[in-house]
Amino acid sequence: MKSRFSAPPGGRPILFVALAVLVAVAGCRTNRQDEYAKTNPEVLYQQAHKALMNQDFDNSIRMYEALTARYPFAPESRQARLDLIYAYYRGREAESAIDAAETFIRENPTHPRVDYAWYIKGLVDFERMPNRIERLFNVDLSERPPQTAAKAFASFKVVVEQYPKSEYAHDARRRMLYLRNRLADYELYVARYYVKRGAWVAAAQRAKQTIEQYDGSPAVREALEIMIESYDRLGLKPLAEQARAVYALNFPAETRRVAEKKRWWKFW
Repeated sequence: MKSRFSAPPGGRPILFVALAVLVAVAGCRTNRQDEYAKTNPEVLYQQAHKALMNQDFDNSIRMYEALTARYPFAPESRQARLDLIYAYYRGREAESAIDAAETFIRENPTHPRVDYAWYIKGLVDFERMPNRIERLFNVDLSERPPQTAAKAFASFKVVVEQYPKSEYAHDARRRMLYLRNRLADYELYVARYYVKRGAWVAAAQRAKQTIEQYDGSPAVREALEIMIESYDRLGLKPLAEQARAVYALNFPAETRRVAEKKRWWKFW
């Protein structure tokens, strides 16, 4: 009687082939690990760095990981941890890049190149944002909660404020301006939503938050207009007048335009 658990015809050869492949892969990994174990940290770092410069990110990552694991206290390991952040970033391993950057920052807060770790951390989150294809199809990005934008902004802000002489400070500041406008646009989108629903308290709070957190962005003008309308609707005349005064001071041309429009309306 044939057992119901017996292998189908040809099953055993397939099983043997699979086992052979696994043994071969394990053997390759063991040989590679043995090779790394016999290599001194200086040579291993040079090999990893060469692979990185040749954009062979997979091999550079493996060698950097082996170096930091086997020789954690070697002088080359500290630089290897920085290079590894970049290798993960270029190898499109976003989570690994952020984890490596955060670990380096936590363990080396006074390192002279800790600004680089902050910068790459911000860059990873910056590049997680919607891409050009979505802009090509006119996707309204202001309607999307910008979680990664906020994280990138925070990382770049550390570079700009804590390391103003950093070689990455200029680019970080430039990216912050873009992110500021992106974040302000989303806050303004939420404020408009509250206006449509007649939720004047929430609209005023969101508009105020936009102005306080993202001063200088193009969204500030409309945020002030929402604040004025919201305070008027709520009967908060002193606050409405204060908002009008700020609006008139910062946007005099718009103030005249609005005033002329009202006079034309009253004339008829």
